[in-house]
Amino acid sequence: HVQLVESGGGSVQAGGSLRLSCVVSGYIVSDPCMGWFRQAPGKERETVAAKYTALGISYYADSVKGRFTISPDNAKNTVYLQMNSLKPEDTAMYYCAADGACYPGSWQKDYEYPSWGQGTQVTVS
Repeated sequence: HVQLVESGGGSVQAGGSLRLSCVVSGYIVSDPCMGWFRQAPGKERETVAAKYTALGISYYADSVKGRFTISPDNAKNTVYLQMNSLKPEDTAMYYCAADGACYPGSWQKDYEYPSWGQGTQVTVS
């Protein structure tokens, strides 16, 4: 049974930083794919960052490139999302997700991920 628990959200001023954590149980983060996603009120959920560990590649949405970094810590079974230079438009509920059966055509798509956390709120003012 896979469980994901996010933490690290909060309120921050524009230009500030936050680091989100996603602790994974029942699953090993060194397996194929982990992702961070967000959904703002009235908007569709979007992929923020994803890691295809088996291929050693990462994906970032254009809106966060150069500001956000996804990094797994296999020893802690945790995936982090370091968010720098935060903007008000980054305000959203952030979710992490895992997919042990991802493939090159799936890992960037939120609907392909079967296991999700409950989310952590990020508010930038």
